[in-house]
Amino acid sequence: MADAGNWCLIESDPGVFTELISGMGVKGVQVDEIWSLDDESMAELKPMYGLIFLFKWQNGQPQPVMADSGPSDHIFFANQVITNACATQAILSILLNRDDIDLGEELANFKEFTADFGPDMKGLAISNSDLIRSVHNSFARSDPFVNEMQDPRSGKDEDVYHFIAYLPIHGALYELDGLSQGPVNLGACDEENWTSKANEAIQNRMARYSAAELHFSLMALTRDRLEMYEEQIEELDGLLLSLAEDAEERKQLNSDRNLLQHKLQMEQEKRSRWHRENTLRKHNFIPMVYNLLRILAEKKQLEPLVTSAKQKATSRLDNAKK
Repeated sequence: MADAGNWCLIESDPGVFTELISGMGVKGVQVDEIWSLDDESMAELKPMYGLIFLFKWQNGQPQPVMADSGPSDHIFFANQVITNACATQAILSILLNRDDIDLGEELANFKEFTADFGPDMKGLAISNSDLIRSVHNSFARSDPFVNEMQDPRSGKDEDVYHFIAYLPIHGALYELDGLSQGPVNLGACDEENWTSKANEAIQNRMARYSAAELHFSLMALTRDRLEMYEEQIEELDGLLLSLAEDAEERKQLNSDRNLLQHKLQMEQEKRSRWHRENTLRKHNFIPMVYNLLRILAEKKQLEPLVTSAKQKATSRLDNAKK
């Protein structure tokens, strides 16, 4: 695979993915983690544009069998040619196959420019995009002791993880995996209820692993909840103004508005937490730690702390054995 200036490992986190998407200029969407694909959970996340699935790559694992797919020239599909790019590539697989997302000027131009490219050339175009690469690498870990995820086809023995995307395209559910030969058509689906078919496909993938394997993650690309709740509150305010005489209906609308206001506040708090976590991810703490250790050593305080820590560790091990 090409390095294209080296691409860092991206952590599987909805706050990271949401900021990454925003950094590429896309507007009006966010990413949320999913704990269940039941109908009630899915209804809470509508409108949903696609799913991003993380799983542990198994060497020699079988490629999914393609259904009767028909022509796929209407699908943006790119081969992964960049080490560690699968997270961003899964995100792009959803963004660039939806007509109802505001991509922003640069990503919209990229989609138009690569429209007639084959999968390999689309992959190379992603690797050579300054915008995509710079936003992706803005999440590079500053810790030199962190081992970067290895490429699934590198033949190494370490556990490696891979992201793929599921989304409906023109009446069919597709699995888009940059390490596959092409887009996988999983059959016809309803635009409103496609997640039930996606759930089946994901469960089938998970069934290939042992019962002890828990290294899976599922996230949804949805409409920006802040934007959506603010619009819904504004709409309710307009209805409340027009129903001055109807006390019962006003009571129900006020109840609905209070619920939306609560959801909006929870979302604002979540965004604030995401922002803080992303800031910490990007900050280089190495100089601070180095200087702290140096000062402790100069004051003859480092060795006693190390000795104390060793004693505590030994004590915990002894207690665990009892």
